[in-house]
Amino acid sequence: MTEQTEQTEQTEQTEETAETEQAEERQALVSPPPPDVLPAAPAAPEGTPLVPAKAGKERRVLRAVLRWTAVAVVFAAVGTAAAYGITRQERTDLPGLATESDGRWNYPEIVRPPLPSGSPAPFAEANKAAAHHADLRALVLPAPEGAKADKALRGEDGWLATKDFLAEFASKEDRKAAGQVLTDHGLRHVAARGWTTQDGTHTRIYLLRFGTAAVADELFATELIHYDSPTYAVRGAEEFDRDEDFPEKTEFAHVTRSPYAETKPYGAEQVRQAYLSAGDTVALIVQSRKGTAEAVPFQQTVVLQSQLLS
Repeated sequence: MTEQTEQTEQTEQTEETAETEQAEERQALVSPPPPDVLPAAPAAPEGTPLVPAKAGKERRVLRAVLRWTAVAVVFAAVGTAAAYGITRQERTDLPGLATESDGRWNYPEIVRPPLPSGSPAPFAEANKAAAHHADLRALVLPAPEGAKADKALRGEDGWLATKDFLAEFASKEDRKAAGQVLTDHGLRHVAARGWTTQDGTHTRIYLLRFGTAAVADELFATELIHYDSPTYAVRGAEEFDRDEDFPEKTEFAHVTRSPYAETKPYGAEQVRQAYLSAGDTVALIVQSRKGTAEAVPFQQTVVLQSQLLS
């Protein structure tokens, strides 16, 4: 055998050994070794140097494990960044955040309607009135999957008459007083949507548009709410307490909310409601259900509607 042939064979053996080691490391990345892959070594006689047997192979496995750990850390960081990105998105399309594990409803994809050409976003610096130039009817949250639509809230061509909105309030005196307040503040339009889900929860959402954000804010703060209760009682409920269970991270910079829950003892059903103020628009969200109106779908509905108005 010539010297050149011997060198060629040695090179091939070296390359084969390297490929084998690389394959072992790739396999370790895909399926990281279990904790007991390295059996405990027998006790060494006293004075024996602390160098484990097959150190080279174990080092390769250790490198593979460390690489797998690094990959896991990277994926965790990417997942955290993605979650942060979702909570920070301001003018984008977002899914309905649907999950069945905690009672949330399965909403369709939530899409903000397009703005007319040349119109600024509601909270852009150039929009001094903080007006929503998008179609108000398209800003109402869509119903979740499987819900039955409330035909009474469809209105005419998507616009709800003021008297139909006022019918949400329980007493004749409140309906009259609220109607006068809305007239005094120059109510322009009412858009609404309602539905009933399979668990019997009845949801009603009303969006009321005014001339400017200053008018809407004044109405919201001085006429529609007190800190611990709404000014006008809705149908099916009399006493409310402020609902303090909303997580702070669900707040939006340009949306002010005041949620309430009917206090015990309530009748056959419980009512939850929330007022929102966002630019030139005030929203009223009402949910009622026989027995107890669940907190999670109510919070989900309020947060998604807030997001559409932000």
